[in-house]
Amino acid sequence: MMYVRTDTMAALRAAKQALRKEIKRRVAAVTDQEKHRQSLVVSHKLFKHPKYMSCKRIAVFLSMHDEVRTEEIIKDVFKAGKSCFIPRYDSKSSHMDMLKLNSLHDMETLPLTSWNIQQPADNDNSREEALAGGGLDLILMPGLGFDRSGNRLGRGKGFYDTYLERCIKHPKGKPYTIALAYKEQLCQDIPVNENDVLIDEVLYEDNE
Repeated sequence: MMYVRTDTMAALRAAKQALRKEIKRRVAAVTDQEKHRQSLVVSHKLFKHPKYMSCKRIAVFLSMHDEVRTEEIIKDVFKAGKSCFIPRYDSKSSHMDMLKLNSLHDMETLPLTSWNIQQPADNDNSREEALAGGGLDLILMPGLGFDRSGNRLGRGKGFYDTYLERCIKHPKGKPYTIALAYKEQLCQDIPVNENDVLIDEVLYEDNE
């Protein structure tokens, strides 16, 4: 993989922006019914995945309208008795914590952010942060686009890249990372720089 020098950072940013636009357009054209169908296929692939089956502590994103739905996954996490952690994004920076979700009912009562994402309130200090405890075994990664080499195009805020840097410093080390994707989010090639963390695996419908 080729990394980009600083003098071409503007070109890289422009390439990422153009690709974000293109992927958003592709995903917006997918019907809700098809998104639901693909989400179930991806969820069932995950349930059979050895890394999922063996993990005890898992971080799951609460999906936005253009991301693979994670409701069934969260239900399964609780059914299997695993510890579930969800993101709390700080809208003023690239800082994110993974906070413990106690139950499905707990999830239903979470407040909505201005981005229309449910997450624990900023003043909610009652929850365990994953890295303050036993770390994480597995992180399910959202994103706008992915390629088959594990490169990921996020929304440009750097939340997950920054969090994974913190994970690497935890005694448990970096958790395994699996991205969940619609087929429409797959790209030939994602432009990256040295701050973009590679994902271990991308799950989508036709990678049998």
